[in-house]
Amino acid sequence: MSTNLLAPVFALVLWSLVMLIWMISLRLPALAKLKLSTEQSRGGRGSDLDRILPREINWPAHNYIHLMEQPTIFYATVIGLALLGAGTPLNLGLAWAYVGLRIVHSLWQATVNTIPVRASLFFLYSIVLAALAVNGLRIALSA
Repeated sequence: MSTNLLAPVFALVLWSLVMLIWMISLRLPALAKLKLSTEQSRGGRGSDLDRILPREINWPAHNYIHLMEQPTIFYATVIGLALLGAGTPLNLGLAWAYVGLRIVHSLWQATVNTIPVRASLFFLYSIVLAALAVNGLRIALSA
């Protein structure tokens, strides 16, 4: 099994935790300033905060949610490639490119958040993910 291919997986997990900390460090102080009553702060979901907190405070939270979505496919793909012993320089480069683009996407969404740039980044890292998946399928079918 190719263990070096797993390094980008762990890097993206750690980045997701950075975004979690960023989200909490912005939202908790903002919520404390609102001085919500016990009834107002009972139950609900994180998405309910979109209505009561400034949008810039919610941007890291939105990105954290995104890091729980498409990257799950990345994790499965890269772990599958590692199990196939396909830690080639190409696959390793693609995996790191995916992680790098996701980090740039996170930083952009959490700070500037203009949609054309976000959409372009999404398109780019989706192509990288597709290339990894095609490589995995090709290798799996030939094994």
